[in-house]
Amino acid sequence: MDEELTSEFSTSRVVTENKEKIEILLKATGNAPILKTKKWMVEKEKTVASIHEFLRKLLKLDPSDSLFLYVNQAFAPPPDQTMKNLYDCYNTDGRLILHYCKTQAWG
Repeated sequence: MDEELTSEFSTSRVVTENKEKIEILLKATGNAPILKTKKWMVEKEKTVASIHEFLRKLLKLDPSDSLFLYVNQAFAPPPDQTMKNLYDCYNTDGRLILHYCKTQAWG
């Protein structure tokens, strides 16, 4: 992983008491590749678009490949939505669960 991604997102080994970050859980759905690290600590101000871009790089997807993100297997959040807003409304056991897939699954 390059330094830019490492500085923006960190694994769950980071102290969870840091109030500036929230825990997200990235779960593969359908034909999407499974990540070795599923739990990530991200800044609350990060948008869905930034998570989408990070995930595309992490999965090494081609520009022509589709990638869809869903909150709790229910809906696709808008790209400008912040992690804080999603977390405040949809967190489960202190983490935000985001499902990702290469083909449209829900919503």
